[in-house]
Amino acid sequence: MDATPLVIWGHLTSGVENIAIAQTLRFERSDMCGSPARSVGWRDPGYIHTAVLADLWPNNIYFYKVGHKHPNGTYLWDQVQNFTAAPFPGEESMQQIIIFGDMGKGERDLSNEYNNYQPGALNTTDRLIEDLDNIDLIFHIGDICYANGYLSQWDQFTEQVEALASHVPYMIASGNHERDWPGTGSFYLNKDSGGECGVPAQTMFNMPLKNRENFWYSLDYGLFHFCIADSEHDWREGSEQYRFIEGCLASADRLKQPWLIFAAHRVLGYSSDKYYGLEGTFGEPMARESLQKLWQKYKVDLAFFGHVHNYERTCPVYENKCISTERSLYTGVFNATIHLVVGGAGASLSDYSEVQTSWSTFKDLDHGFGKLTAFNRSTLLFEYKRSSNGEVYDSFWIKREYRDVLGCDSMDNCPPFTLAT
Repeated sequence: MDATPLVIWGHLTSGVENIAIAQTLRFERSDMCGSPARSVGWRDPGYIHTAVLADLWPNNIYFYKVGHKHPNGTYLWDQVQNFTAAPFPGEESMQQIIIFGDMGKGERDLSNEYNNYQPGALNTTDRLIEDLDNIDLIFHIGDICYANGYLSQWDQFTEQVEALASHVPYMIASGNHERDWPGTGSFYLNKDSGGECGVPAQTMFNMPLKNRENFWYSLDYGLFHFCIADSEHDWREGSEQYRFIEGCLASADRLKQPWLIFAAHRVLGYSSDKYYGLEGTFGEPMARESLQKLWQKYKVDLAFFGHVHNYERTCPVYENKCISTERSLYTGVFNATIHLVVGGAGASLSDYSEVQTSWSTFKDLDHGFGKLTAFNRSTLLFEYKRSSNGEVYDSFWIKREYRDVLGCDSMDNCPPFTLAT
């Protein structure tokens, strides 16, 4: 590559331009783990550039444009874009966050394609673009584009979400269709990635990871503390990831960031999905047994999952029992974590089990996505919206003061104390 990739950027009203030189990554056919990614599905990805824009002022609007400087001194520029810098951790302002999984991509011209099973993808994308002024951050928690080893489909997906990802942070988690391949370190030994074994996703999406192969991370955003797990690597008690999860949850400063959110691709919590029901586990086997004591100990407000292509909300649940009878407004001391399956953003829908689970509060067999709105340190709203029309079909509020997360929960599980004075 002879040209130098760079970004010109600056504060929207200052008129001062800064230059950031981008770092360049790429991957080769030999980095793929199997077919079709290594054979008929291979297409050269070109170059993937990453530039760091440093010392941003919170909540300020910045412009930027990406381009190349050629060896002869000429420049080639893309169009000017803009974004709003993140609020500082703990800032008490309204923050609006979208979360969903399993969206994929669709064809605008209604043509068919190989593995074309994401009928709701364009509706979800369009609803988000229409509401972009009311979105600060997006989480796509796994099964990103379902390329399944046909690499050109990554370009199709990134073009589909460009209007979103060019203006707000587009964060991802790793799913089975990005990562899973036998003999490559993935926890599940299927071939769902089509031989990609995580390489395209890990290279294209620059998340705050300590190790690109271990796709778990924490993120502080305003009033939120997010712990994003990698369900495709071992999460059981004693594993490296389990230690990360506990450390991430324990590090939340609940005074500054009262809303503690856990997310992963596969359902490590609760789901009434048909196939989980046939297994008799209603979630990934061994998952709740490993993780629910952490969610309870650290008072995790919400746990989000994809993988299952529908919507479901549980009651505040611990060890398969509802801890509260509240349904639309949760107040006072912490009860238990509410689990939400938001995997219906695009892929073909999944039926529910015939078993009526006692902890399930609301289900919707349609394409949709979730939206979190933090109004302040004590008030949080969740809304589930259908992708067909953007209307709200389920919602609830949490109103909780700082003191409510310091002491005992509603089951009288209390932090250690001594009678000494």
